[in-house]
Order: sequence, then C-alpha cells, then structure tokens
Amino acid sequence: MTQATTTFGLKNFLGRNQVSGDFWGGLAAMLVALPAAIAFGVTVYAAIDTSYAAAGALAGVIGASVIGLFASTLGGTDRLISAPCAPAAAVLSAFAIELVKQGIDANVIVLLLVMLGVIAGMMQILFGFIGIGRLIKYIPYPVVSGYMSAVGLIIIGSQIPKFVGAPVGTPWYQVLISQAMLDWRSIAIGTVTVAVGIITPKLTQRVPGTLLGILAGLGTYFGLASQDPALWMVSGNPLVIGPMGVTTEGYFAETSGRWNEIGELRLAQIAGLFGNALTLAVLLSIDTLKTCVVLDQLTRCRHDSNRELIAQGIGNVASSAVGGIPGAGTMGATLVNLSSGARTRVSGVIEGVLALIATLVLGSFIAWIPVAALAGTLIVIGVHMIDREPLRFIESRATVFDFAVVLVVVVVALTIGLIAASGVGVAMAIILFLREQIGGAVVRHKVYVNQMSSNWYRPEAEMHILEQKGDQAVIFELQGSLFFGTTQQFYSDIEAELATRSYVILDLKRVQSLDVTAAHMLRNVRDALQERGAMLLLSHVGENLPNGRNLREFLEQTGVTGPEEKTVRIFPELDDAIEWVEDRILGESETSPEFEMPIELHEMELFHNNKDETLKDLEARMEKRIYQPGQTIYARGEVGKEVYWIRRGTVRIFAPLGAGRTRHISSFGRGDFFGGLAFLDGNPRSNDAIALNEVEVYVLSRDQFNRISEEHKKLAFNLVTALARTLAIRLRHADTEMTMLREY
Repeated sequence: MTQATTTFGLKNFLGRNQVSGDFWGGLAAMLVALPAAIAFGVTVYAAIDTSYAAAGALAGVIGASVIGLFASTLGGTDRLISAPCAPAAAVLSAFAIELVKQGIDANVIVLLLVMLGVIAGMMQILFGFIGIGRLIKYIPYPVVSGYMSAVGLIIIGSQIPKFVGAPVGTPWYQVLISQAMLDWRSIAIGTVTVAVGIITPKLTQRVPGTLLGILAGLGTYFGLASQDPALWMVSGNPLVIGPMGVTTEGYFAETSGRWNEIGELRLAQIAGLFGNALTLAVLLSIDTLKTCVVLDQLTRCRHDSNRELIAQGIGNVASSAVGGIPGAGTMGATLVNLSSGARTRVSGVIEGVLALIATLVLGSFIAWIPVAALAGTLIVIGVHMIDREPLRFIESRATVFDFAVVLVVVVVALTIGLIAASGVGVAMAIILFLREQIGGAVVRHKVYVNQMSSNWYRPEAEMHILEQKGDQAVIFELQGSLFFGTTQQFYSDIEAELATRSYVILDLKRVQSLDVTAAHMLRNVRDALQERGAMLLLSHVGENLPNGRNLREFLEQTGVTGPEEKTVRIFPELDDAIEWVEDRILGESETSPEFEMPIELHEMELFHNNKDETLKDLEARMEKRIYQPGQTIYARGEVGKEVYWIRRGTVRIFAPLGAGRTRHISSFGRGDFFGGLAFLDGNPRSNDAIALNEVEVYVLSRDQFNRISEEHKKLAFNLVTALARTLAIRLRHADTEMTMLREY
C-alpha cells in the first residue's frame, strides 16, 4: 500500500468519524433540547390562555430548530447547542401574565411577545458589535447566581398550578392552600415525570432524563386513560397539549398576518417592550456565555464572545420573526452533544434539522403529551438552576455579604420582577467592586530615604550623613485605584507624616486610576506641606494610565500641579526623586553639569592619604578621556581591563533585563570611581556604562597598574585596598536595602 493511499484512507476515516460524531451528538442534543423547548413554549403561551398551549408547543419547536440552525452556523463556539431556555420562558411568561392582567387582547399579546423576542435579539447583536461580550463575563458570580436561582424559582412557581391541574392564572401559593383546585391525575402524572427525571440520570447517561421523564408521564397518562374513556379524547382535554391545529399554509399565513398587525400597536406598547427586552437580552447572553466558558474548559478551546452574541441575536430575531420563542446556549444539551462525540458546529445544525423533522413526523404524538409531564420536566430544570453553592457563604464573615447579594437579587426578582432584579444586580455588582477596592491597601510600601537610597553612589562621608538625616524624607509607594472610596483611608495612612517630614514622595508607578476626589485630597496634602515649607514629590506620573487617562494632564487640570507651583515637583522615576532629596539634605544646589570644574586626583577621597609625588606618578600612568552625552564608556561582555575616576559629569550604569531591555541601576558623579569589580577579578563586564552628559575621566589600565605595582608597591596595595573597601561598603549598603525590601 502506498503512502498516498494510506493518507487518503486515514483522512477518509477521520472524516467519517467526525460526521458520525456530529450526527450522534446532534441527535442526542435534540432529544434533550426538544422536550424542554416544547415545555418552555407551552409555559409562555399557556400564560395567555389554555387554548394557546398547542401554539406554545409549536413555538418551542420552531425556536429549537431556527436558533439551532442560525446560532450554530454563525456562532463563535464549536459544539454549542442553542435552544429555548428557562430565562426566556421566565421573562416571556411573566410579561404575558402582566399583559393578561391589564386586559390586553390575546392576539396583541402574541404579537408583543414576537416583538419582545426580536428586540432582545437585536440588542444581543448590538452587544456583540460594541464588544460587550467580554464585559458580560465579568458580572460577579453572586449576581449571576442570584439571577439564575431566581429564574429557577420563577419557573418552579409558574409550573406548580399546571403540575396539580389548577386553572390557568391561579397563583402557586393559592394552589397550595386550596385542595379543591387539585387534580389527582395531574399530580400523579407530574410526580412520575419528576421522579423519573431525577432518578434516571443517576442510573444511565445514554438516554436523556427529560425524554424518559416525559415518556414516563405519557405512560402514566395512558394508564389513567385505560380507566377513564374520556381521556382518549385529545380535543378539549385539559390534561394534554392538544392538537396544534396549524397546517403549513396556515402557519405561514398566521405568521405573515402578525407582522401586518404591527402597525396597529400603540407607541406606548412598543416603548414598554425595551425594559423587558434588555432584561431578556442580558439573561440570554449570560446563559450563553456561561455555557461557552464551561465548554472551553472541557475542550481546551476558546470561544469568541462577541461573535457568539451576534449569532445568538440573529438566531433569536429569526426565531421570533417566524413565531418561535428566543433561547440561548443551553448547558444540558451542549454537554450531551459533547459527550456523544460531536466534533464541530455541524452538530448544532444537525440538532436544529432533527428537531424540525421530529416535529413533522411526531406532530400528532406531541398533541398527547400531558401538560403535567411538561410541568414536571420544567420543575426538575428549575431545581437544577437553583445554585446551592452560595449557602456556604454563610459560614464565613468574609463571604456573608456575597450571600446577601444573592439573596437580594432573588427576593427582588420574585417580589418585583426580573427587570428590577437586573437593576439591583448591577448596583450590587458596583457595591462588590467598591468593597474590594476599599478593602485593599493603597499604600504598598512606606520607607524613609535612609532606608532606601538612590542609585547614586556617594562618598562614605555623605552616606553617613544620609543615614543620620534621611528620615526627613518619607516614600509612599502607592498601588491600585485612588478614588472616592479609598481617599480617606489613604489620607489617614499618610497624615502623621505630613506634620513631621520635610519631603513626602508619592510613587505612582502602580496606580491604576485617579479621580477628582483623590486629586482634591492631593491638593490638601500639598497645602498642608506648603504651610510648613515642606515639599511634595510625585514620581512615575504616567501620561497613559490603564484606564486611558493622561495623569500628568489630569493633575494640571485639577490644580495639583502647574507651572507656578513650587511645592510640588514631578520626577520620571522614583530614583530621580530620591536623588533630588539626597542632594537637598547634603546641601547641594541644582547646578548644571556643564558648569562643573574638573576635579584633580589629590582632591578625590580615595587618594587623600597619598603623597603628592606618588599621585603625580600615578596620574602620569593614567589617561584622560572625554565622553559625549549618550556615549558608551564600556559595554556588557567587554573584558574589564580599566578602572575609571570621574573628574566631572555623570555616568549611569545599566543592567540587562532580557529581550533587549535594560534598567538603570546606579549613577556615579564627580570624584567617584566605577568599573572596579571587573578590574579586580578580570571577568567580563556585566553591565553598560553610559555618559549622561559630557564626562571627563581618569583611566587606569591593568598594564599601567602592573607597572606601578613594581615601582610603588605600597601605592598599589593601598589602591587595591581602597577599591575593595569602597566596593564592600557599596555591597553592604545594597544588602541592607534588599533586606528592607524583603520586609515588605
């Protein structure tokens, strides 16, 4: 057998295997989604009148077919099954019940339900286009949990009257206290359906529990019918859905007729749809994206949230337009689809096609499905929707508020409605966010300048002065968001230092955002320091915060900084601010490097104890060089054959960070030396030395040092000793600072 033949055979096998998996996955998903869709449709339309139950069943079938086709074809998630769902049934049935109470004509209610589904779908399309798909995923878990639990309870409450055979429109609580409304036949059918729906998933996963539950309820009904001949009549029988009574021609005529009646709707009626449509769109979007996230975890894939919302919206618009009810990506059918071998989005298309075929073939069978069996199925679904995880939140004080959020959303949804619950949910989400922000510390570190010095290497005498007087300056490294919720806590953290320190440094490197309230607080800090003649220093004042705000501009606009402001200074880096403070403490003025006079060898601290004749010999062995601003004095990787003493100017040392990036780690000025470590151990340079401005240096090469050591052994010994001692002091100082940082 040739390699080409083998490859073709393998591809052919995989192709057949993929199609087979998609077919069986779609079939299994249809067996789960279709009964639930019929139940949801009956729930919505039976809320108008019992005579509309059959129309509701048809609407559920249409929804399962149309949404399955459109959402799977256009969506951003493979193997996702979309169909009518509990949130849609809850919102639409509550909407229908309210319209019935207002005395609205039944045909108008049906038309308004169609319009509600269309508008909700259009909102989902808008969500996808403007990128809200990513944001919906960030709604806090307690809010989503409250939504879904409330929907589950609403579904259960709406099905209790159907479960016990009570008249349509009877509140569930009246059913529980009035035995006269109970029909033992409905209770028997519903109880068997619920029992089978709960027990069979624990025994087998091959056949959907919803399907077995409905079949069990149907068997119970026919068992009762064998004892009561009246139950063999499908027309006018309150225990079953009844005949759909719609032919293909009649269905299309009725659908087109509804759209012709849109012009008869009042503007107030259409305007009233938008609040309900927004609630419906948000709930359907959350339900879909929650399923997508679970599917991603199981398949190690990544869905496209915005594309999925657009596809779901198109599916819901199309479904509602042709008389179906809207839906979302459903968890149960999707997991069945995945476990049955589905590989691609084709499985969703197959589910939609099979749902339509099953309805056409089994249309007369659907008429015999007991209403109580569908009610029992929805009660099981409603129970599964109730999230019991938040009950654990009561066990800890840290999560009690989260449980309260869940409880409030549920109570508002049950007592007022899902629209109000949506508003409360958003408000609670804001409160949760504020709680987390307020609970976090704004001050990340607090140290003094004698604990964290700048990268400028100073002579030993100056370092001793800074150790004694460095507590005149305090450094606050800030983090997170500075806004009205954290301002008071932040001010309390720094208030004690404002009365005693000459310099207050605020490092804003890790600040994510800053609002007007925080800016006003900074003005108060500035004014308090100004009264004492103290200074406020700000470092890392970014021009682009994560929220897009230009912080430098914002501080100017709010009056914190400005060209005439002398109390506040801004520095690009924290090290620059610390260096400036050190200069003030040491009594140095802000002179420009161009006016520095070159220092002579005998004036440098390292050579104070050497004789003039010896220093003349040493200087004769040295080379004088001048480097221009930005010029590299030595580069990483070069052999360390020379040591440098700075006569004037500033040299900065940069260490590599990887990926071509470097970091400024130290600075050397007039009278300092650098390059001594590689000079002593002979290893390659580990960093770069760059001239900040025009730099003039003494350079001593190793060859010249070796010659000096032969002529002036004591000078060479003293020189090496002085270099080693200075390096030891620097390393000890660096070790102390690192120890301080570890404490934070």
